[in-house]
Amino acid sequence: MKFFILSAAALSLFVSGASADPIAERKELMKERGPLMRVLGPIAQGQQPFDAAAVMDALEKLNTNAEAIDVAALWPEGSETGDTKSSPKIWEDMAGYQAATDKYTAVTQAAVAANPQDLASFRAAFRPVAASCGACHEAYRM
Repeated sequence: MKFFILSAAALSLFVSGASADPIAERKELMKERGPLMRVLGPIAQGQQPFDAAAVMDALEKLNTNAEAIDVAALWPEGSETGDTKSSPKIWEDMAGYQAATDKYTAVTQAAVAANPQDLASFRAAFRPVAASCGACHEAYRM
């Protein structure tokens, strides 16, 4: 019983601490995406050889990252100022931003489900991921 209570207390401290600074948390999640895109992009462009294991590893990590995004928790009212590259358009059109985030999550899930085993299937699976990522940056990033 003591273990359960201590575990619950530790978890609540972790959760409350994690959401204490939504700007830092969302920046960390976005920074995780960069290295993954730097693995996938050059392969999709034919600048690096296709490696099914490396592609799936990066896609799965990208998907986990996408699924961790909670728009309401990471972009709450009041977090539009400070050290952030998030555009004010997010708070002006929260429903649109949520839709863009949901689309990105859906296309990353689809890319993982496609389990590309060759360059052509990878390109087909990755194209919507890259497009969704870019479209969101154009619309919602300063």
